[in-house]
Amino acid sequence: MIEKYLDNRFLTLYLIPFIIGSLTIISFHPFNISIINLIIFPLFFYLIVFISKKSKSVYRKKPLRKNLFTFGLLFGFGFYLSGISWIVNSLTFDDNFKVLIPFALILIPLFLSLFIALPILFIGPYLNFNFTSVLLFSGILAFSDYLRAHILTGFPWNLWAYSTVWVNEIIQVVNLIGLYSYNLVLITIFTLPIIIFFKISLTKKIVYLILIIFCILGLFVFGNYEINKNKKKLMEVNDEVFIKIVSPNFDLKYGLTNKQIEERFKKLIRYSNPEKGKKTVFIWPEGVFSGYSYDDIIIFKELIIKSFSDEHFIIFGVNQSDLKSGKFYNSMVVVDNNFTIIQNYNKRKLVPFGEFLPFENILNNLGFKKITEGHGSFLRGFKNNNISISKINFLPLICYEIIFTDLIKKSHSDTNLIINISEDGWFGNTIGPDQHFAKSIFRAIENNTFLLRSANKGISAIIDNKGKIIKRLNRNEAGNIEFNVPLIKSKKIKNDLIFFVLLITYLSIFLIYKKKNAR
Repeated sequence: MIEKYLDNRFLTLYLIPFIIGSLTIISFHPFNISIINLIIFPLFFYLIVFISKKSKSVYRKKPLRKNLFTFGLLFGFGFYLSGISWIVNSLTFDDNFKVLIPFALILIPLFLSLFIALPILFIGPYLNFNFTSVLLFSGILAFSDYLRAHILTGFPWNLWAYSTVWVNEIIQVVNLIGLYSYNLVLITIFTLPIIIFFKISLTKKIVYLILIIFCILGLFVFGNYEINKNKKKLMEVNDEVFIKIVSPNFDLKYGLTNKQIEERFKKLIRYSNPEKGKKTVFIWPEGVFSGYSYDDIIIFKELIIKSFSDEHFIIFGVNQSDLKSGKFYNSMVVVDNNFTIIQNYNKRKLVPFGEFLPFENILNNLGFKKITEGHGSFLRGFKNNNISISKINFLPLICYEIIFTDLIKKSHSDTNLIINISEDGWFGNTIGPDQHFAKSIFRAIENNTFLLRSANKGISAIIDNKGKIIKRLNRNEAGNIEFNVPLIKSKKIKNDLIFFVLLITYLSIFLIYKKKNAR
């Protein structure tokens, strides 16, 4: 009965993949209905096999690989259209960019869809209703996600791993095997319910079902063990630092007057509520002085001098000039109570079109510029430098950088804190800030250290080394959160060796089985 409807080429190749691809969004934060992937992935797999068979009969007019490519492209288009539609909001801040909204809404998801369509194009004809096909399918999709995270500037947004962010016990394994290995395992688990279509005995189907349950329970058991063990370790940590995270909830606005900058300083100081004589590190978000450099705002340093003491440090985001080129960095700086920069970090992962313009000389001549105002394209920082103040040796991450696990792997081994500052006003009233925040939880677990996040118009939080949210300020909520943060030396995966070992194992099992059956 169902197959009769699936004979409709438009339905099977266009409409259904687009719908199920779009529905994947509810598996991610803030919806967190990840169980839907246990339906979507088996259906996705089933339709690939179905199309392969029907292309030889019902779909004769179109070649098999073209059908598979179309199917994968429409699934990917639905997935990315629903998942990153927030990107359009950033184009509404400049009237010159509003004309690009339809193009961005279509072309960006369409380009990213290739990371699903091309794998399906190549492996689709080799898939069947058996376990080794599940391994091939999972391995290739996971490898494609890995490529998406690294090709060009990389865009590892909404990896399937992030759909389980709300299950704190399950995601603890990320510190053991790494993000991409976990992503691979999760895709496998999501796909395994396809066993109901295997031409095997009921007994074998039950065995596979037990395997799925065993994998999930195993992740739970391991996670609970790690969390309980960590509670005891935290009680033994002696080194702490008193932190105040400030979220001012400023409107995203460029071209501020001196009066407006002064008012912003006063609000930040009021929300900070500094206590003289109490050693404190204050964290302000990125973007509080949008479009202005440190040299522009230093004229207001008397406000800092009057309010803070020599027991205080302030961490915040600001632009810094490069004397040689005359260009600017998007930086995180640490200042003392005299508003003197003690240390700084220059953002390494810049947002394409947002912070720099690819092929700038050509596109500038065509009338294009980066979305953020002031200073032209930012310079990219190259140093993997941690920032050290007092007992703290923290890994700095600015906004978009929180989505890149590789930045943590390249950091110094003695990291004992991660600090992420962000301007989430670009997302507007979309699910973007929620998705952005979800990545922070994974970064804390990967590094096995506390993560402190100050986000304007986003979610600010103190997250412990096991991904538990200790305190938070919700999006559009102004104020501060404070905590005596334990300083835990990092313990992290330094490379992707485990991922590639798993990947090779998956593909080897498939090839051995295929060769065996070819005899």
